[in-house]
Amino acid sequence: MEKSCTLVVHFDKGTPALANEIKEALEGNDVAAKIDALKKAIMLLLNGETIPQLFITIIRYVLPSEDHTVQKLLLLYLEIIDKTDSRGKVLPEMILICQNLRNNLQHPNEYIRGVTLRFLCRLNESEIIEPLIPSILSNLEHRHPFVRRNAVLAVMSVFKLPQGEQLLDSAPEIVDKFLSTEQDPSSKRNAFLMLFSCAQDRAINYLFSNIDRIIDWGEQLQMVVLELIRKVCRSNKGEKGKYIKIIIALLNAPSTAVIYECASTLVSLSSAPTAIRAAASTYCQLLLSQSDNNVKLIVLDRLNELKSSNRDIMVEMVMDVLRALSTPNLDIRRKTLDIALELITPRNIDEVVMMLKKEVVKTQSGEHEKNGEYRQMLVQAIHTCAIKFPEVASTVVHLLMDFLGDSNVASAMDVVVFVREIIETNPKLRISIITRLLDTFYQIRAARVCSCALWIIGEYCLSLSEVESGIATIKQCLGDLPFYTAAEEDGQETSKALQQVNSTTVSSRRPAILADGTYATQSAALETAMSPPTLVQGSLSSIGNLRSLILSGDFFLGAVVACTLTKLVLRLEEVQTSKAEVNKATTQALLIIVSMLQLGQSSILPHPIDNDSYDRIVLCIRLLCNTGDEIRKIWLQSCRQSFVKMLADKQRRETEEIKAKAQISNAQPDDLIDFYHLKSRKGMSQLELEDEVQDDLKRATGEFTKDADDANKLNRILQLTGFSDPVYAEAYVTVHHYDIVLDVTVINRTKETLQNLCLELATMGDLKLVERPQNYTLAPESSKQIKANIKVSSTETGVIFGNIVYETSSNVLERTVIVLNDIHIDIMDYISPASCADVAFRTMWAEFEWENKVAVNTVLQDERDFLNHIIKSTNMKCLTPPSALEGDCGFLAANLYAKSVFGEDALVNVSIEKQADGKLSGYIRIRSKTQGIALSLGDKITLKQKGTA
Repeated sequence: MEKSCTLVVHFDKGTPALANEIKEALEGNDVAAKIDALKKAIMLLLNGETIPQLFITIIRYVLPSEDHTVQKLLLLYLEIIDKTDSRGKVLPEMILICQNLRNNLQHPNEYIRGVTLRFLCRLNESEIIEPLIPSILSNLEHRHPFVRRNAVLAVMSVFKLPQGEQLLDSAPEIVDKFLSTEQDPSSKRNAFLMLFSCAQDRAINYLFSNIDRIIDWGEQLQMVVLELIRKVCRSNKGEKGKYIKIIIALLNAPSTAVIYECASTLVSLSSAPTAIRAAASTYCQLLLSQSDNNVKLIVLDRLNELKSSNRDIMVEMVMDVLRALSTPNLDIRRKTLDIALELITPRNIDEVVMMLKKEVVKTQSGEHEKNGEYRQMLVQAIHTCAIKFPEVASTVVHLLMDFLGDSNVASAMDVVVFVREIIETNPKLRISIITRLLDTFYQIRAARVCSCALWIIGEYCLSLSEVESGIATIKQCLGDLPFYTAAEEDGQETSKALQQVNSTTVSSRRPAILADGTYATQSAALETAMSPPTLVQGSLSSIGNLRSLILSGDFFLGAVVACTLTKLVLRLEEVQTSKAEVNKATTQALLIIVSMLQLGQSSILPHPIDNDSYDRIVLCIRLLCNTGDEIRKIWLQSCRQSFVKMLADKQRRETEEIKAKAQISNAQPDDLIDFYHLKSRKGMSQLELEDEVQDDLKRATGEFTKDADDANKLNRILQLTGFSDPVYAEAYVTVHHYDIVLDVTVINRTKETLQNLCLELATMGDLKLVERPQNYTLAPESSKQIKANIKVSSTETGVIFGNIVYETSSNVLERTVIVLNDIHIDIMDYISPASCADVAFRTMWAEFEWENKVAVNTVLQDERDFLNHIIKSTNMKCLTPPSALEGDCGFLAANLYAKSVFGEDALVNVSIEKQADGKLSGYIRIRSKTQGIALSLGDKITLKQKGTA
C-alpha cells in the first residue's frame, strides 16, 4: 500500500544521485552545493528511495544553517520522511527537530516563521506538535500578516487532529477573538474558515454580527461566507430565507468570482422568482462583461440550466442573452442561439427576429473568415422562428433571399430550404417570393441550390405571367442553343482517342461510400486520366449559371431543369388560352431538353450522362409529346401533396418531442400538501414567502422525487465477492466524462473485528487510479462504503481488478487476501443514443476528420437480423432506412447516430456483406472530430448467436 503524498516533484530517473555524493555536499560549507544536495535527496525520497543515513547528517550540518532556501528545503525534507515506526509510534530521533522548529517559530525573520507554520499544517504527529503549541499561539499576535495568516491555519490543523480538542481545546475561542480584531483580509479569511470548519455556530454569530459590512470584506472571505451559507442551508432549510438576503446583497460585490458564486448559490437554494431573476440578470451581466470565451461558455451553460427549470423568467432575459452574439467565437454564438430559440414567445418574437436580421446584415461585411458559417446559423435560427410564428416570415424571407447566391453552399442551401417551406406554409407570400426568386435566380452558383430553386419555380408558378417568366428565366440561364458545335465534337473525339490509350478500367462489386457517408453500388467503375473540359461555344463564365453547371457535367441538374420545364409547360396549358402559344412553348422546351440529351451522349464532355438522368430526361420528352390526365395530375398535384405530407410529418415529430420533454412527474396521493394561505407570515419577507410557495409547488408536482434514479442505480450493481466469502463486496460503477467512480460496499460477515482492511485496486488499459483507498477497521457484521476514483485517458475498453486485504484481531501477523471479480469498462458506457436530422448527419459526416473501422464476423445468417441486433443492443438511432442490394453477394448498409459521454457526436456506419458460404462479414465505421472518442471496440468484434458482443 503506497502512502499518501503532499509533495510532487519531477524526477529524471536517467541520472540518479548517489547517497555518498549527497552526504559529502551536505557536510561541506558551500551553500549552493547544500541546496542542490537537498533537492536531490528530496527527489530520491519522493520516488521510493530510503536514505536513513542522511538524517543525522542533516541534523548536524543543515539544521544550523541561516540560509532561507536551505531552511525551506529542510522543511520539505522533514515533511516527506517517515516520522513513525511500523507500529505508528514517533521515532525517537524526531525529538531532535522539535527544538529547531521552536526556534524557527521565534525567529526574527517573518519568512522563516511563516514557512515553519505552514509546515506544521502538514504534520499529523501530536507528540511533535504538542510542545510547539505555545509558540504557535504567540504568532497570532505577530506584526506581519504573513505570519498571522499561517498561524491561524496551523491552529486549525492542530484542532483537526484526532487528539486536537485535548491539545488545544480553546482554539475556537482564541480564533474568534483574533477574528474580531484582525484587519488583514487573508488572515480574516483563514480565521473565518477555521470557525466554519471547527465551530460553525461561532462563524454564524460573527457573520450576523457584521452583516452590514459584508459587502466591504475581501473576495476570499466573501467566498468562504458563501460556502458557509450553502452548508448551513442544506442542513437547515428552514432558515435559508435570512441567508438569501445576504447572497442578494453580495450580488453587488466588486469581484466577478463572488458575483458568479452568488448567482449559483441563489439558484441552488431558492426557487423564488425574485431570486431566480436576480441570478439570471447576474449571469447576463457576466456574459457581457467578461472577455474570456471559456467564462462565457460556462455562463451560457448556467443560463441553459435556468431555462430548463425557470423558462418564464428566462423569457424576459432573451434580448440580454442575444447580446452575446457580438462575440466572434462560433461556439458561443451557437450556444446563444440555441438558448434564445427556446425562449421565443409571441411577445418577444419581433424583437428577436429584428436582432437576427441585423446580425445577418453584419455578416456581409466580410471582416471575419467564418461569416459564412455564422450566417448559416442565423438562417437556421430565423427558419425556426418563422416555423413557430409564421407571421414573421414576411419580414425576413426577402432579406434572406439575397443570400441564395452565397459562396457558402451550406448557408445558401439553408436559405432555399427555408424559402421552400415558407412558400407552402404562407400562401399570402407566394407571389412576392416567386417574383423575388425569378429576379435573383441568375445569382445562384451552387447546383444543389439551383435544383431546389427550380423545384420551387416548377411547383409555385401558377398564374400565366409567373409561368411565362419562369420559362424565360430558365432559357436565359441556359443561354443560346446548341450547347456545342460539330467541329468541337470532332476535335474532342481525336483527343479522347489518345486518352483511351492510357485509360484503365477497374471492375468492382464492392460498395462505394459517397461524400455524405451513404453507400451506393458500383458494378463497374471507369477511372480515366482526363484533361480539363474544353469550354465550348456559349459556355463562357458570363453566360447563365445553369449553362456553366450543365457543361461541367452535372446532368442531375439537367434532369431537374427538364422536369421544371415540363411542369411549367403542363401548367401553361391550363392557364394559356392561346393554343399557338402553348405549342410554341412546348417546342422550345423540347428543343432545350433534346439539346441537353445530345450533350450528355456526345464526346464533348469527359463524363457521359448517367443512366438515371438519361431516363428522367427521356420521360420528360415523352410526356411533352403525349400528355394524359392521370400523368398531368401526378406531375402537377401529387408532388406538392407529398411535400405537404412531409412538412406535416416533420411538425408532428417536433410536437411529440416537445411533449416528451414537457412530461413531469406527479406527486403521490399520500404526499403532504402545505396550504400557503394557512401558513403564518409573521417575520417573513416577501422573498421568503415566494420561496416557500415555489418549494410547495415543486413538492406538489413531484420535482423533488428521485425514485427513478435510485431504481436505476440498483440495476447497475456488480458483485465483487462470493456470498460465502468472509467479506462480501459489491460495487456501483458511475462513468462521468473522463472519470469513473467506484462506490464499493464492504460487509464484514464474520464475528471478528477486521483490522487494516484495504481495498487494493489495479487497472489494465488506459485507466489510472487517482487515489488509493485508505485502511479501515471493520467491526463484526458491520459495513463500510469505500469510494475509488479512476481517471480515463481514452475510451478504450479497460479492466479494473484487485483484492481485499485484512487482518483479524486473533491473528494480527497473518493477512488474508480475497480476490475480487474483474470490472469491465465497456465502450458502450461512453456512448449514449441520440437523435440527429439527416441534413446535420450529412454535414457532420463530411467535416469529421478521421474514422475508425472495426472488422465484424458473425454467425448470424441474415443481414437485417444483424443490423437489428446492432440497433437493439446499442439503442442507437437509425438515421437512414437500411438498403439491401442484391447481386452475387448480398449487401446491407445503414447510418446510425450516437452521442458520446464527452458531448461529441459519433456517426456510425454499418456495412455487412453475405459471403458465398452464407456467413456475414463487414465493417462498423465510427467517426468523430477528435481522438477522445477513439473507438476502441477492439480490433475485431464477434457476435454470438444469443446476441452478446
